[in-house]
Amino acid sequence: MLYIITGPAGVGKSTISKKVAKYLPKSVLIEGDDIYHQVVGSYKSAWEKGNHLDIFWKVCIDIINDYLNEGYDVVFNYIINKDKFDELKKIFDDLKMIVLLVNEETIIKRDKQRPEDCQMKERCILLLNNFKKQNYDEKYILYTDNLNIDETYNEILNNDRFIVN
Repeated sequence: MLYIITGPAGVGKSTISKKVAKYLPKSVLIEGDDIYHQVVGSYKSAWEKGNHLDIFWKVCIDIINDYLNEGYDVVFNYIINKDKFDELKKIFDDLKMIVLLVNEETIIKRDKQRPEDCQMKERCILLLNNFKKQNYDEKYILYTDNLNIDETYNEILNNDRFIVN
């Protein structure tokens, strides 16, 4: 199964993805940021014009397919907009989609817990509000303001509402 875990910066995608992947008996964790940052020369941030998102998505889809074809569960996390999600659900059959969200107070608190050079500051609020405007189906949204890590990953693993039909 493919688990896509998305949400704005600071909601806990990496933390939760690691926990989900560790629980699954035969799994791989793919951090989208790691793949995106493989480009060094001519690197541009994903929100900048002239970025390399097209090749990024080709690489991600190929890697995900390779692992799925070998019988692995794949946990993939990255900031994914609604249009890209609609494309991905046409490609993958056995899929769970989880959009992690929190309120502004929680995202600011979590952002401050990151190392200084990794903090998004006011950009985390902008990304949070952009995600809330994406119009994701409510069944894929998981608010984690009042959930700890164990409660969150248990919800992801045990709740069928995240299965994409």
